[in-house]
Amino acid sequence: MNTGNSPLAAGRARLGALSLAITGVLFLLYPLVRPYADEKSMQGAEAMASPAWVAAHLFGAVGFIFLALGLLGLRIALRETVAEPLASRAVVVTWIGAGLTLLYFGAEDFSLNAIGQRAVNEQNLKLLVELTEAVRYNPAAITVFGAGLVLLAVGSILAAVAVWRSGLLPRWSGVPLALGFALFIPQFFGTPAMRIAHGLLITAGSLWLASSLWRAQRR
Repeated sequence: MNTGNSPLAAGRARLGALSLAITGVLFLLYPLVRPYADEKSMQGAEAMASPAWVAAHLFGAVGFIFLALGLLGLRIALRETVAEPLASRAVVVTWIGAGLTLLYFGAEDFSLNAIGQRAVNEQNLKLLVELTEAVRYNPAAITVFGAGLVLLAVGSILAAVAVWRSGLLPRWSGVPLALGFALFIPQFFGTPAMRIAHGLLITAGSLWLASSLWRAQRR
């Protein structure tokens, strides 16, 4: 039996396509909702203390989860193709990368929000700077975060190569998403406009791959 084309497998692949589409929306909301300010000023403290800070980083964190689910759906869709082993590796690498990244994202979201609130309440700029740097630049934390983002980039690149080789989906449909995650670390050093543009790149890549995967299952 060709399990890759069974109704159950096709349904799971479509859920993967839906997960990729949600990924795109979440990674656009992340930079759009996030407040931007000089984070060594009281305006920065107010930004971190705001509900928008929590919401934006939560969008990003959940986006990593839906990315992992989306690539699982992709792997199911490609299970009867020569690209299945590569798609399987992409899933494993991405899931590990998402897990490592989420450890840091939780601290970025909730710890810095609590620090911002206390700094605002006490009007203590020194507290803001010292504790923010302690959370963000802890050597172990930044190493885990960097490793997670590198693995996410590798996983998305593996997925793009699997799409290219599969013969099932348009060859280029996995490339923009892979490019978006390959640029995830550099975008942190960009302006707000650049970060929003990066979010748009991931959104476009996610939606293209999602629509390609959905149409392939309908065929």
